[in-house]
Amino acid sequence: MTTITDPPTEQFRLSMLVNDTRYRSATFQAIAVILLVASIAYLGSNLAKNLREAGLNISFNFLSTPAGYDINQTLISYNNQDSNLRAAFVGILNTLLVSFLACITATILGVFAGVLRLSQNWIVRKLMAVYVEIFRNIPLLIWILVIYGIMTVSMPGPRAFRGDDATSSMILDAVAFTNRGVYIPAPVWGPGSMVVAAVFVLSVFGMFAYRRYATKLLYDTGRLLPMLWPSVAIFFVPSVLAFFIMGSPIGLEYPALKGFNFQGGLKIGAPLIALWFALSVYTGAFIAENVRAGIQAVSKGQTEAAGALGLRPGRIMNLVVLPQALRVIIPPLISQYLNITKNSSLAILVGYADITATLGGITMNQTGRAIECVLLLMLFYLVISLCISLVMNIYNNATKLQER
Repeated sequence: MTTITDPPTEQFRLSMLVNDTRYRSATFQAIAVILLVASIAYLGSNLAKNLREAGLNISFNFLSTPAGYDINQTLISYNNQDSNLRAAFVGILNTLLVSFLACITATILGVFAGVLRLSQNWIVRKLMAVYVEIFRNIPLLIWILVIYGIMTVSMPGPRAFRGDDATSSMILDAVAFTNRGVYIPAPVWGPGSMVVAAVFVLSVFGMFAYRRYATKLLYDTGRLLPMLWPSVAIFFVPSVLAFFIMGSPIGLEYPALKGFNFQGGLKIGAPLIALWFALSVYTGAFIAENVRAGIQAVSKGQTEAAGALGLRPGRIMNLVVLPQALRVIIPPLISQYLNITKNSSLAILVGYADITATLGGITMNQTGRAIECVLLLMLFYLVISLCISLVMNIYNNATKLQER
């Protein structure tokens, strides 16, 4: 009688790390990791040795010393006696500000231009094609200079708003466009203003929640709820009611010409405007091509089927085409957002005090700590890029097709 037993277990041999396919990939990856770590360790030791021979040492004590320079536009209080760390923090906030504004504006402009590139109107379609081809084929640096030059040369100076001989006037006595920037009313926060601000933030979330609910209801049951007027009502009505209930706690400080310049209000400097607009129109041209490619990736049968159901072209685009096109648009859109953040380092060209101009420019030149400043710059751009990628990838996973 024959007895069936398990085959004998093969003993492990070192040659199996290369010859056996079960271990080969892990072996090569381990070798690559060891070589990478060894290379980094060699470069680090070589850097430390050269610094010791040159009598230098890596230290970040300079961050606590007074900066000694002024910054023309800040989001927080700052003077030239503050530390280099605070000056760097001001630069970080300025970088985040222009990057956020440019991402929003470039997205709106890119979606608008990308949709119109597929318009049935020949003139509109060609105009959008001209915009895309011109702006994406000329370097961003040139567009920054062009927009900054237009602002500083064609806009009137503050003196043009003076007295009876004024050649320019403020818009509604509240907004002034000058060659130094745009002056607008600034909010004055009084007691209870934080309640109004909180209600406003909740209204924004409520508006998006309603729109999401209405869309889900449409997809699940086919019932179509109005979108426009409920969204506007949710956005404005609670905030207006809270404003009057709390006794109008938020006021406005209007800019006024005093001496040789405007005083009061909020100044949006010409460097910020030039960098913001240049980043927006330049990156918007690339986003427009991403949007056009995403829309064309959706089968025409989807559009024809939606039209056969009686949907208008606008609703077909919003409810059928764009939701499916997002799966193609979002991955390259992440790269465009990263490019906006990194391209904002060109701000030093027009005197906008971003992190590259403060920490990587003035602070580095004054302290001589080039290695430390460059390392901090690299760390900042790495962290902000990883954060953008993380947020956008979460959104990308939420919009992709859910497979079984």
